[in-house]
Amino acid sequence: MSRQMTGAKMVVQALKDQGVDTVFGYPGGAVLPIYDEIFQQNDIKHILVRHEQAAIHAAEGYARSTGKVGVALVTSGPGATNAVTGLTDALMDSIPLVVFSGQVPTFMIGSDAFQEADTVGITRPCTKHNWLVKDTSELSGRIHEAFHIATSGRPGPVLIDIPKDVQFATADYTEKTKVKSRYQPTVKGDIEGINDLVKLMEKAKRPVFYTGGGVINSGTAASQLLRELVEATGFPITSTLMGLGAYPASGDKWLGMLGMHGLYEANMAMHDCDLMINVGARFDDRITGRVDAFSPKSKKAHIDIDPSSINKIIHVDLPIVGDVAHVLEDLLKVWKSRGRVTDKEGLAKWWKQINEWRAVRCLSYKNSETTIKPQYALERLEALTKGMDRYITTEVGQHQMWAAQFLGFEDPNRWMTSGGLGTMGYGFPASIGVQLAHPDALVINVAGEASWLMNMQEMGTAMQYRLPVKQFILNNERLGMVRQWQQLLHGERYSSSWSESLPDFVKLAEAFGAKGILCNDPKDLDDAIMEMIKYDGPVIFDCLVEKHENCFPMIPSGKPHNEMLLSADADAFKAGAQLV
Repeated sequence: MSRQMTGAKMVVQALKDQGVDTVFGYPGGAVLPIYDEIFQQNDIKHILVRHEQAAIHAAEGYARSTGKVGVALVTSGPGATNAVTGLTDALMDSIPLVVFSGQVPTFMIGSDAFQEADTVGITRPCTKHNWLVKDTSELSGRIHEAFHIATSGRPGPVLIDIPKDVQFATADYTEKTKVKSRYQPTVKGDIEGINDLVKLMEKAKRPVFYTGGGVINSGTAASQLLRELVEATGFPITSTLMGLGAYPASGDKWLGMLGMHGLYEANMAMHDCDLMINVGARFDDRITGRVDAFSPKSKKAHIDIDPSSINKIIHVDLPIVGDVAHVLEDLLKVWKSRGRVTDKEGLAKWWKQINEWRAVRCLSYKNSETTIKPQYALERLEALTKGMDRYITTEVGQHQMWAAQFLGFEDPNRWMTSGGLGTMGYGFPASIGVQLAHPDALVINVAGEASWLMNMQEMGTAMQYRLPVKQFILNNERLGMVRQWQQLLHGERYSSSWSESLPDFVKLAEAFGAKGILCNDPKDLDDAIMEMIKYDGPVIFDCLVEKHENCFPMIPSGKPHNEMLLSADADAFKAGAQLV
């Protein structure tokens, strides 16, 4: 039996049918019919952000921390263009989103009407798929298909642009069960390829698992299967920035994060391994360093749901297209059925070498009794929150890398950061999305003062919805990562990397009605962190840290993995760089 309703009502009904409980958005003239329908129901909560970019990042935080689809609603023109950064961020990091944008009425499209923009054209490069729906009878089916596309295969953002007259018009609603999408990506891996990978594993003397965000996107089963495989084989495991938590940081096979600011032992293992098993990662440049010198001695296998990622950057010997959970399940079955064979003697020598690399203690730093070192601030944050129901988001820069190095993640979906796009301003709104999804959890955004100011207006959102998000700002009064590169690579010419005018963050917090905490003495740090944790509302924690501390290890641009800079190497490297 058909149900007739307006296009605006279809949007709300389709969201209910898809199990959506939260929408992040900002109203405007082109979406008022949808907002009117939202007002007349109580099943879906709408969160009013202060900027459309924040709506997308909040939806990303919600999605990443729950495994569900994040949903956002923005108006036409500037509402849609403000969402572009978030859409691109979600595309790069494979975050499932469905975003609705309003559009001028169909008869006005192309007339340069008020707040008109070619939203579909603008967002085509930064979405997995998008539509301009000109016929109300197609709208509900497109929405259901959007959720399928956003979550199937490699996840990503999907946008639906809806003209205002389509929202007012009436048509039959298409039920979710009646929508069949032609998009049906491969989920089962080729069994011959899996058998070939097992044979390589049996002979490998220096293997390593290189894992990424694809493990987390595949669901909790994928993380559990990965853990079982690592423990059963005894192979070491490392991860990209996006994959942290898929394998526990406390695990004895864990090498830490790899890449530009990864750990010495992880990068050296990647360089010297004879079998690299890439599970759900895409060989991005922050991981590979110099492509022609990347892991030169290894056979390379790549498991990925996205066939376009395979052989895109690094040529691999054994590609396996499929969902990580399905492939790992079959891989374990085949490996066990063949007798659980590994080269035990080779593995023992490999672990001996890895432990020698671990002994370098690459995260060592010279602490201070008078100034808070950023590494120390994060060590204390980790110690005081470990074991709590904790979620971490970050902004982008040095603090992001230190957070990845010094905070340990035991489970997936606990770490939300902008990896591929490196979006300053991501962390604060993402923390809002996470807190809404997990109202009783401790949600901390590790920030730099420059990144945090990019979406500082979301303090209004946090206060309006009484969200106790903690903003842990490592304030060095610098654009820290920019300044580090200028120091090491540009002759200490600090062009526009010092913040000459910063707010009093305590007064800023109080102006919003939140709590502000200032800490500049290492002796006071533990008490101040506990004060932040115990406070039952939003907190801005202004942690004044060493201004010119650098983040190490560091692989300089254009260098291979085995040419990392450690803190002791910095002065010599800087002198050499200035001579070039």
